[in-house]
Amino acid sequence: MKNNHSAFTMIELIFVIVVLGILSAIAIPRLAATRGDAYITKGRSDVSAIRSGIALQRSRMILEGNNSFPANLDAITANYGNSDQRLFNFSDGNVSNILEYPIFSQANRDGGWVKTGANAYAFRVDGVATAFTYTNTNGIFTCDANTANCNDLTR
Repeated sequence: MKNNHSAFTMIELIFVIVVLGILSAIAIPRLAATRGDAYITKGRSDVSAIRSGIALQRSRMILEGNNSFPANLDAITANYGNSDQRLFNFSDGNVSNILEYPIFSQANRDGGWVKTGANAYAFRVDGVATAFTYTNTNGIFTCDANTANCNDLTR
């Protein structure tokens, strides 16, 4: 009587384990960086929307005969750094809003904005806050290029 056993050989199993090890060594570092990359992408999108909103308000003001930039980006005047504040929005019926829908502040949270002073804001990525300032004389919303994540957020 003949015994027919179909199974994998030890060489085949070792080969599969080696291939899986190589694939995981390549994939795991790429997956680990996605959360920080997502926060950078969100921040980049927010900065672009804020800058576009400033330009839109400037155009609206010019059409009304006022040749200046918006004085402020929102109505927050106290409690800087608190959560759940309406940033970049005046809630005045979309007359002077920088953003149609506000970004709500999120203190000490990655991917969140906070107001840190008059026309000063911060965006957090990986626990590091990047400071942004708005200059109402020329309409520039930017960060110091020497600070962490500034170049990634403004490219």
